[in-house]
Amino acid sequence: MSEKWTVAGVQMDCTLANKAENLAAIIRKLNEAADRGAKLVIFPECILTGYGFENRAHAMVSAESLPGPSTDAVAKECARRGVWAVYGLLESTADGKLFNAVALVGPSGFVASYRKLHLPCLGADRFTDPGDRPYAVHDLGGLKLGMGICFDGSFPETARILTLLGTDLVVLPTNWATNARKMAELVSAARAWENHIYHLAVNRVGDETGFHYIGLSSAADYFGNVLHFAREDAEEIFTIEVDPAAARQKRVVVCHGEYEIDRVNWRRPEMYGPLVEKPGQFTGHFNK
Repeated sequence: MSEKWTVAGVQMDCTLANKAENLAAIIRKLNEAADRGAKLVIFPECILTGYGFENRAHAMVSAESLPGPSTDAVAKECARRGVWAVYGLLESTADGKLFNAVALVGPSGFVASYRKLHLPCLGADRFTDPGDRPYAVHDLGGLKLGMGICFDGSFPETARILTLLGTDLVVLPTNWATNARKMAELVSAARAWENHIYHLAVNRVGDETGFHYIGLSSAADYFGNVLHFAREDAEEIFTIEVDPAAARQKRVVVCHGEYEIDRVNWRRPEMYGPLVEKPGQFTGHFNK
């Protein structure tokens, strides 16, 4: 039987383009979460670099490679405390690409990264390159973790694919501003319930280049029950308990043989052709 994991969400502010200050805050709050028993600590999107850059050149100055200087520093602390961490940043590559990314770091060092696939016309995403890697699930030694970033959560395919790859928990570092309140209120419970997994969305707070980030981080269990709904406009560290074995038991039996539900294994993929049609401008498909 798999052990339960204590997972922390760190709702916090950051300073645009001040990586030294932001990294110090990440390490400080990582230790605060570890003091509360967390084995995995999740930070917001672009928390190392900030998000509200004015152009690609401005954003590129704050970007770094993965692995890189920040993952080295975070890994050192993860090794000391025996924890894993996921945090957001802008990633630059040797061939001049720029990605909105998250880094997964553990006691043994840099583990993996994820590059945001779905890009809104907002902040740094106006200038970053679309993610170019498929979804992946990472086994931390008893907990299987899937990662998305912010707008990825608007697409149910993200959590569903990660579920089919075996994830127990999907984490979604975000930068939700005022107009994204409905996402903050709904996404964790909906995605968790649809896929019988845990879902944790961790947002930032504060003001940056004309945008107000609202907090309201949320976590839900495999039944869609909200485990935590963070405060608005306030920094906060919170923890949830994740039971991987419960997330893997997809069939829900209310009354044996009379009322059973399985939202994952009872799919009908042979009927889902439009999901994988070549993308284009949506005009709608109607029966005439």
